[in-house]
Amino acid sequence: MTAYIAKRLLAMVPVLFGLSIIVFLVMALIPGDTATAILGAYATPENVARINRDLGLDKPLVQQYLIWIGNVLQGDFGRSVTLNRPVLAEVTDRFGATLILAGTALVLASLIGLLAGIVSAVRQFGWADRIITFIVLAGISMPSFWLGLLLILLFAVEWRLLPASGMTAVYGGGGPADVARHLILPAATLSMVAAGVIARLSRSAMLEVLRQDFIRTARAKGLSERRVIYGHALRAAIVSVIPVIGIQAGFVLGGAVYIETVFQWPGIGAMMVKAISTRDILLVQGGVLVVAASYVLFNLVADVVQTLLDPRIRT
Repeated sequence: MTAYIAKRLLAMVPVLFGLSIIVFLVMALIPGDTATAILGAYATPENVARINRDLGLDKPLVQQYLIWIGNVLQGDFGRSVTLNRPVLAEVTDRFGATLILAGTALVLASLIGLLAGIVSAVRQFGWADRIITFIVLAGISMPSFWLGLLLILLFAVEWRLLPASGMTAVYGGGGPADVARHLILPAATLSMVAAGVIARLSRSAMLEVLRQDFIRTARAKGLSERRVIYGHALRAAIVSVIPVIGIQAGFVLGGAVYIETVFQWPGIGAMMVKAISTRDILLVQGGVLVVAASYVLFNLVADVVQTLLDPRIRT
């Protein structure tokens, strides 16, 4: 297992290197001028040239990348020009809130998706299967930001049951219970699409397993249907579902950008939206690189868990 993990970690190096190039080029080639965005009304040619010189933006693109990636490898992601603080410190502070939101959404999506997939497979072609299939298709097709606005309208505006935005109450908040109340709507919104994908693939995996010979053998031995489903079929089917959950972790992290903006959640997604509007290139590059690296790590964890459940994968 140690050799397998080491091999996967080494395989991550070129992936992260390629991601760094893509992140840098995307931010360097988007329209607009960083110095002009920073200076605003004071954007004279002399001031623009001075800012570009101070930020190193007057150098060739290849040289800019080499300087930036060299600093990143030393743990220096640069300094935010709009916040006037180290990029790594700002990203670290914000990333905790994003992990709370994305982690909760992923757990919800996994539990709901697995349960829905199992019920749908066991009740194939029944009313439960049809209802779950309809809900799953609706959830996958529905834009997350629209669903978020709809939930705010219902639960926060009309029924006044849950807060509409933020991570804590403005006055007298901050405890775990307060964070949990603010977390319900954005986590439910963010988990909807991932839950639908996991449910569909869980159903397919369960149907395939239920047709296997060992399931017929277990039933022939007189085992109860509950034990056959949860003790044998689910254990075999979940091996195929775990990589999908790892992939959905990346989509949940990416979708957090929209959800954090809708619900004003103080995470890394909301930070990057503001940084893009102000052309804070180093802050955007640092945020995207951290999210991308986290996605790669989540997939590594999913592969390791899958390997532990099915040792045949190692070979």
